[in-house]
Amino acid sequence: MTRALLPLADWDGIAGRLGNALDAELGQVATRRFPDGESYVRIESDVKECEVILLASLADPDDKILQVLYTAALAKDLGAASVKLVAPYLPYMRQDTRFHPGEAVTSTYFARLLSNWLDGLVTVDPHLHRRSSLGEIYSVPTHVAHAAPLISAWIKQNVDIPLLVGPDEESAQWVAAVAEDAGAPHVVLTKVRHGDRDVEVSVPDVDKWRDATPVLVDDIISTARTMIETVGHLKRAGLAPPVCIGVHGLFVGQAYQELQESGVARIVTSNTVPHETNAIDVSGLLAAGLNQI
Repeated sequence: MTRALLPLADWDGIAGRLGNALDAELGQVATRRFPDGESYVRIESDVKECEVILLASLADPDDKILQVLYTAALAKDLGAASVKLVAPYLPYMRQDTRFHPGEAVTSTYFARLLSNWLDGLVTVDPHLHRRSSLGEIYSVPTHVAHAAPLISAWIKQNVDIPLLVGPDEESAQWVAAVAEDAGAPHVVLTKVRHGDRDVEVSVPDVDKWRDATPVLVDDIISTARTMIETVGHLKRAGLAPPVCIGVHGLFVGQAYQELQESGVARIVTSNTVPHETNAIDVSGLLAAGLNQI
């Protein structure tokens, strides 16, 4: 069956590499706004009897989701055999329970919306906090690719004497896995509470790491507050400026500039969300995931 790859939302960041990996024909989708704000969508490729693959980075999802749904519906109207979505960054995963009365569980609603129009979904490291898998909320086949091995490989190639640093105990498992794969040591910052507003944060065995380059790794850099605070702790401990790595670089507001100004050596992200910091390519992971659903 012929595969047709359609980049959406004015984004073709990894379309060429993904298309080559999938041996897919690269198509085009034309979109524009009517004067009243409604959407116009036209697929400028023959998708009849094709396995159509939509590619969309869904950062700022409310501005993009209608294009995904309209294009999926249109592809099926035009005779596509199936329509699958590659969303390197998958939004609406945090609100996964009703924390307060009357709240919408938007992760579930978003999953139902996509499942109604798609035949499969591939993504990278979604924020599965209280869920064990996407299958709990998505009714179509899904595949979750993990960027940790690519991050470890990047660290091996680009950082001399790396020290992986976790900002708190919640990050310990993630940081330990990346460190093990990179063949590097890791530490988790310790917190000692002396009072309600007096918390001391320290680096365990700090004297051992004077010659190391700290490496901070997180799945999402959104406001960057956690990383900025951690950079401050490392500076006060007398360690070298750190390298900050995020799988998904959302950089809300002035987050990128503020993280730069906090005293880091470098900021690196994967290309799940287009940004000038993209240095880790996930197209191979996405292609492998598509071949499994």
